[in-house]
Amino acid sequence: MTETLLALLPAWGPWLLAATTFLSCLMLPIPASMLMLAGGAFAATGDLSLIAVAAGALAGAVVGDQLGYLLGRGAGQLMPKLRGKRARLMAQARARLRRNGAAAVFFSRWLFSPLGPSVNVAAGALRYPHRAFTVAGVAGEMVWVGLYEGIGYAFGANLEAATELASSAIGLLAALAALAGFGWWLVIAARRRAR
Repeated sequence: MTETLLALLPAWGPWLLAATTFLSCLMLPIPASMLMLAGGAFAATGDLSLIAVAAGALAGAVVGDQLGYLLGRGAGQLMPKLRGKRARLMAQARARLRRNGAAAVFFSRWLFSPLGPSVNVAAGALRYPHRAFTVAGVAGEMVWVGLYEGIGYAFGANLEAATELASSAIGLLAALAALAGFGWWLVIAARRRAR
């Protein structure tokens, strides 16, 4: 499927990116990140407009997030019992959302992206404030789109190197976030102990 979508990208550009990011935000296994890298690469060669592909990807992601939130709000409590991997993702998403609120929404857009669609539904089901969800979601999607489109643009013709760099960059950011979280936990633990 990835090869077919990559072949369609020069002709359909922003529209294809909008559709893939939209579908990826609804838990469908679509290679949205790979297509955004390729969209940036096509923009670097002049085949597509960087602004257009970034706008298409961002629009699709934001609309997908909103639909996931509304589905959770409307039917979250009525959803059948999930099993397996999806049940674990939904449980993680609910726990993160209860604990971290807007930060969980923001980081699940790009740093912990497998949780993103589950956080959308969980936010709606838990009646998380829509405005706060939207602000954090749009900010996170801007980081996701900017990061992947930017790396694709920077590496232009070498999509393999762009993919490796994106994976390394996300891994590094996740490690830094974990380190910052651990540091924060240590500070809080030290304060509690001092009391």
